[in-house]
Amino acid sequence: MLSKITPLLISQPMNHKHLYTTQSTTHIISSLLHQCTNTTHIHQTHAFMLTRALDQDNLHLSRFIEACSNTNLINHAVSVFSHKSFKNIHLYNTMIKTILTHSRVKDAIFLYKEARLVGLSPDCYTIPVLLKGVVRVGDRGLIMGKMVHCEAICYGFGWNVYVRVELVRMYVNCGCVYDARKVFDEMFVRDVAVWNAMVSGYFKVGEVERARALFDAMPERNVVSWTALIAGYAQANRPSEAVDVFHRMEMDGVIPDEVTMVAVLSACAQLGALELGERIHEYINKHSLHKSVSLYNTLIDMYAKSGNIKKAVEVFETMKDRCVITWTTVIAGLALHGLGKQALDMFTRMEKAHVKPNDVTLISVLSACSHGGLVELGRWYFNNLFRKYGIEPRIEHYGCMIDLLGRAGCLLEAQELLNRMPFEPNAAIWGSLLAASRLYGDVELGQLAVRHLVKLEPNNGGNFLLLSNMYASGGHWNESRLTRKVMRDSGVKKISGSSCVELNSRVHEFVSGDSSHPQSERIYEVLSMLNRQMEVININI
Repeated sequence: MLSKITPLLISQPMNHKHLYTTQSTTHIISSLLHQCTNTTHIHQTHAFMLTRALDQDNLHLSRFIEACSNTNLINHAVSVFSHKSFKNIHLYNTMIKTILTHSRVKDAIFLYKEARLVGLSPDCYTIPVLLKGVVRVGDRGLIMGKMVHCEAICYGFGWNVYVRVELVRMYVNCGCVYDARKVFDEMFVRDVAVWNAMVSGYFKVGEVERARALFDAMPERNVVSWTALIAGYAQANRPSEAVDVFHRMEMDGVIPDEVTMVAVLSACAQLGALELGERIHEYINKHSLHKSVSLYNTLIDMYAKSGNIKKAVEVFETMKDRCVITWTTVIAGLALHGLGKQALDMFTRMEKAHVKPNDVTLISVLSACSHGGLVELGRWYFNNLFRKYGIEPRIEHYGCMIDLLGRAGCLLEAQELLNRMPFEPNAAIWGSLLAASRLYGDVELGQLAVRHLVKLEPNNGGNFLLLSNMYASGGHWNESRLTRKVMRDSGVKKISGSSCVELNSRVHEFVSGDSSHPQSERIYEVLSMLNRQMEVININI
């Protein structure tokens, strides 16, 4: 860079008198700003501008501030801006955008107010920039966003298409999807970006059917539209529909990008659809898609949850850059496959790599101890959560520790920990105690666990049946009959069992007693034929 920048600086004669910019100077300053990559370059370019009074030109100063932002010299940009007299709204817009890029939202709002105080009016670029920033404030973002909305209306930008798009996005990001829809419905011109924002907004608040209806009504769609629908279904725990949408996207000839792959791989992980996941992995390699850390993480998660932990570890080992999520994902995958020792070895590697674990990492570590029967080690990690790792124990940490103790037969210690924890036990914790009580024949603890499960999940018929069976196994027949009667009178039904089969990269779900599958008649014919053949050879199913 210095070898390139120095000739440009030398070739331009020093002239302190002229405040105008020649065409040659404009070309040079543009070239210099384009090549700035570090602090030295910024200082050299700034010196070049100062000696020619170019720092007083709003357009050149705007470009210089952008160069400072690109090289992370935000304070230098602020200093240069503050020494400029006679700023215009374009310069304020650039400075506000730069500050927001570095998440200094309050400073950006202050600058906007300063522009107002000196008599400048916002333009159609000021409002969208502010709206993009206020969503980062957190709880106060909505209040600030509404204030900016009012400013847009006062200055006549309420109907501007760019302002409206950012208003929709702001309300969506703040969780106010109905306010977003009101702005959306009032728009005369809607581009695909605003449709995408509304689809994502409905998914964000759990309005899955409305999101799908809006997607189906879109006049045009792009890859972002399809990705929003796939990701929405995956996040709503409806992975089968996410995969179906991906297949439809392929049939429509839409080329997926990296974000699409992350979304559909997440759905594959939920379904355990290994064949489809492998095909997507092959597509990524074949088309040389950008392999971001998040895409690698999703691949590891997919392989681990789909049963191929060896491939998950292989993907992990090929990564050059790893974040805490990467390490946590592979540790959780190893624990899921019962490879407790290997998971803890991986955690040791993580610590040696100086990657700081988070609360989810320690949940995976405790889970690995549980699956590996490593009671003492589990106790050590649990007792050192705060002292060594600075992590305040969450209910999930207590749940893992109770599960660990229950699996190891330390039922009394598990109950004591449950009574000491500063949280109300959830269904997962009582479920792990129930499993331990059945494993070790502790009927009294099992009955206690099931009674709590019935209270926590009153519509889960399986809990009533478990309680009835527990009473029956203890000889309490009246209580067993009464429990089943309460279940019938309440209208609670046992959740039907289901299973999934992956065939030709498609996942087919079968529910007990269900006939909604398009080939259900043929399926039942085959089942009936198998039944008859098994009866012939005296196999009672």
